[in-house]
Amino acid sequence: MDFIFYFLVIVPSAIIHEYAHGLAADMLGDPTARLAGRLTINPIPHIDLWGTILMPITLSVLTGGKFLFAYAKPVPYNPYNLRNQKWGPAVVAIAGPATNLLLAIAFAVLIRFLPASNFTSILSIIVYANVMLMIFNLVPIPPLDGSKVLYAILPDSAVGVRNFLDKYGFVLLLFFIFFLFELISPLIEGLFTLLVGA
Repeated sequence: MDFIFYFLVIVPSAIIHEYAHGLAADMLGDPTARLAGRLTINPIPHIDLWGTILMPITLSVLTGGKFLFAYAKPVPYNPYNLRNQKWGPAVVAIAGPATNLLLAIAFAVLIRFLPASNFTSILSIIVYANVMLMIFNLVPIPPLDGSKVLYAILPDSAVGVRNFLDKYGFVLLLFFIFFLFELISPLIEGLFTLLVGA
């Protein structure tokens, strides 16, 4: 039952995550997502058959239920339309994880003000899902949001690092998921515990 509910939580959370990217880009001068009809929280335009449905199920099966991750169809945007070419892409990238953090905080506040019950247990799953989405997306491996932040921080002389990450990002990401995910597990558990007061 927790698995089913977690799946139902993580997919809408991923969709809101993508909406935040599009909204941030629009506010920074790029109307691409709005013109494409993607600046909406209606889930239908955001659903990706692999990333939203098949991948979470596959990952859960392959990892014995230890890892469940989903993503919505990436919101299109043109970084060349952004008013700030250096930091604009990083701000757009951060908008997604920041939204997940805000969702986690909002539901954690409810948990703290309500008596412990099955309902607060459900709310805690929502908090955990959004904390996980936030921290995982901040890992600096393409195509995750953390890579855009890394690119903004890196000096121009580090173009080789960027080229390497762009070329092998997907392979590195798979390796991270299956062999190195435990590195961020303490961060996820720690922030979750801090928020819900467990």
